[in-house]
Amino acid sequence: MLQSCRFSIPSLLKCSLWLTAIALVFSNSLDTQRVHAADSLRVLCYNIHYGQGTDGKYDVARLAKVIAQTKPDLVALQEVDVGVKRSNRVHEAQRLSELTGLEVRFGPTQHYEGGLFGNAVLTRLPILDVMIQPLPYTESTPERVTYPRGAIVVTVKGPDGKPLRFISTHFQHNVPEDRVAEAKAINQYFASESEVPTILAGDMNARPEEEPIQVLLKRWTNAIDKDATPTAPATKPRSRIDYIFYRPAARFEVIETKVINEPLASDHRPVFAILKLTQE
Repeated sequence: MLQSCRFSIPSLLKCSLWLTAIALVFSNSLDTQRVHAADSLRVLCYNIHYGQGTDGKYDVARLAKVIAQTKPDLVALQEVDVGVKRSNRVHEAQRLSELTGLEVRFGPTQHYEGGLFGNAVLTRLPILDVMIQPLPYTESTPERVTYPRGAIVVTVKGPDGKPLRFISTHFQHNVPEDRVAEAKAINQYFASESEVPTILAGDMNARPEEEPIQVLLKRWTNAIDKDATPTAPATKPRSRIDYIFYRPAARFEVIETKVINEPLASDHRPVFAILKLTQE
């Protein structure tokens, strides 16, 4: 089309009109992409194994690269160390915030080796409120070591300018009845019919067919791929135990969901989803 233009005033005017039209088409396309991006949420769930990769190295910067590559709006982290001896006293939550450029909130669940251990949330959205909710668990005995469990709940300003709630949690690893109790508690605390749109992400230590997940599915929708791709262990994953849920179902549309092929940075693979927040 542009090759037919001659260097005369009428021809230049004609070319100018064509170029303007083409520019408008590209502009409208970019505007459409911006609209699509504006009402979507890029969500990541990642058990970071207190910074230790499958090669035995503690490397928070490596984890930050994995997180940043997904360009997330919301990140749920589990097994986060803050000032713990084993991970060289690093404030892992703050360090991940610095390296990714995201705001962070840390939700400790226990003291460990002179520091704190728990869950965290990273976000690029404005934070409105933060709450730490303890969950039921069976205390340790000499025969069986368990850990206190909890959830960190961060309310942010969503793409529509209204409150959106995001939860990071980690269920008990070795007491099946604890996982069921924790799932029931999550439903009790955060699945009220009158509540704001909510995304729940975490390491539930349960497969899709097991009771804790079935309890959650009574009140939540699972943003999971049809193959239920396994997430642990990271090197040769066999079990799907990490999830992203949402509610109410009518307020979200799943655009994409997948397990990221990352076998080195942690002993879990991260779960990623793009959710579109729909109108009320």
